[in-house]
Amino acid sequence: MLELSGACRRQSEAAETQVWLKFAVKCQYLTVEQGRELYARYNQVLSGLVKMITHPDDWLLD
Repeated sequence: MLELSGACRRQSEAAETQVWLKFAVKCQYLTVEQGRELYARYNQVLSGLVKMITHPDDWLLD
């Protein structure tokens, strides 16, 4: 169960990073294109984390 809580924490951290990416674009620290690229990468990270959380048995070693 400890690993699951870690995955949930990482999911929250990835979502928080997406908020900061939006902020960075609005403040012009990143270009819109850079922001979109990084945001899309974090969507991939979040997708993987959601899969790990919803199907943890797929990630267990026998």
